[in-house]
Formats: sequence, C-alpha cells, structure tokens
Amino acid sequence: MKTLNEIPIGKTVRVKRLLGEGPLKRRIMDMGILKGVDVTVLKVAPAGDPIEISLRGYDLSIRKSEAATIEIEEE
Repeated sequence: MKTLNEIPIGKTVRVKRLLGEGPLKRRIMDMGILKGVDVTVLKVAPAGDPIEISLRGYDLSIRKSEAATIEIEEE
C-alpha cells in the first residue's frame, strides 16, 4: 500500500481510497480529494511538511499526516 506522502515531486497518481476517519477524513473530502481523482505532487517543503498538490485545476497544501491517509494507485 502506497500513500500520497511517498510520491516524488512531479508525479501524478490516482486516489484509491481514504484511510482516515472522523474530522480528518471530512477535511480531506472537503478539499475535493476523493476516490478516483488524479493528484499531482507539486512541491514538498524541506522538512517534508506541507506538501503542495494539484487536483482538478486547483493547487492545495496538505499536511504530511493528511497525505499519509490517502492511499493511491500509480498509473
């Protein structure tokens, strides 16, 4: 199982499922990160937090802990 925080910069992957529960899962879903969505990793901060991603034409910053709850499938 691979998660979003393991993906190198510039790579595009598809969300397979969300692993979190409660408010964390709700926050991720509110950002539009849902099953089947393609996500591109744009930048990772030097300390690894936050991770900047692009999906559906929007650029977002997510925490490393949030990215660890997003299981992906590589294309």
